[in-house]
Amino acid sequence: MQKQPTEKIILGIDPGTAIMGYGILLVRNNKPSMVAMGVLELKKYSDHYLKLQKIFDRVIQLIDSYHPDELAIEAPFFGKNVQSMLKLGRAQGVAMAAALSRSVPIFEYAPLRIKQAITGRGSASKEQVAMMLKQLLKLTEEPEYLDATDGLAAAVCHFLQSNVPAAASGVKSWKEFIGKNPGRIRK
Repeated sequence: MQKQPTEKIILGIDPGTAIMGYGILLVRNNKPSMVAMGVLELKKYSDHYLKLQKIFDRVIQLIDSYHPDELAIEAPFFGKNVQSMLKLGRAQGVAMAAALSRSVPIFEYAPLRIKQAITGRGSASKEQVAMMLKQLLKLTEEPEYLDATDGLAAAVCHFLQSNVPAAASGVKSWKEFIGKNPGRIRK
């Protein structure tokens, strides 16, 4: 994919050991648009190390195909099952290692932060995140898995965070953001 000098491509990843979601976001003239999104299904592999190899290989393929300038990845969160968290952390680490092997800068975001950036609520459901992305990016396709929109959400979160740092902008709500940035909101 050939980029113009005023463009940036962000690869967003929602790591997982059953399904890894990803989204490719193109930012042109400070306006985001989706290039691609999808999932890597890993359920069919019983060997955890083989899953990690498949994650690494797929992230390398995505980087080599789309040449992202940055990687935005969802950070693992602490849950009740420590083993699940360790497996998720390994999946995230392998995706990060793939990006590092291609010198792609990495930015991590907590799940709550991603949901908050997209919907305004950290407790939003996957369905609500998908619905807001559909409106924001004018998506026409319905993803088969919400993990794909979660990967795209990480990329959009990074775009929003890197363009309007909350501390620098002084914005305290979505209403205030929209009022201060009427040209950045598409209807």
